[in-house]
Amino acid sequence: MAEHTGARNPVNIDKDLLAILCCPETKQDVNLADEALIARLNEAVSRGQLTNKGNKPVTELLDGGLIRSDRKILYPIREDIPVMLIEEGIPLEGMI
Repeated sequence: MAEHTGARNPVNIDKDLLAILCCPETKQDVNLADEALIARLNEAVSRGQLTNKGNKPVTELLDGGLIRSDRKILYPIREDIPVMLIEEGIPLEGMI
């Protein structure tokens, strides 16, 4: 079993991939979220207080995220793979 130290590796997303990704719902551009926001979201995950657009609890810590240009939704990145599903988007109201 891997030990969780709290230190997370930086997200490694290809810049060409990032340039073509967009929100699947609104088609807005997305950009990498800063580490401070990911840390706040992970604290909420740890407390069981974070839900996604599908109204399901987020139970896995985020490695990173892609934030929609209007800063209302974040799509999680896990193991360097962006999860670009509308239901998996995390509403950011009150988090930014």
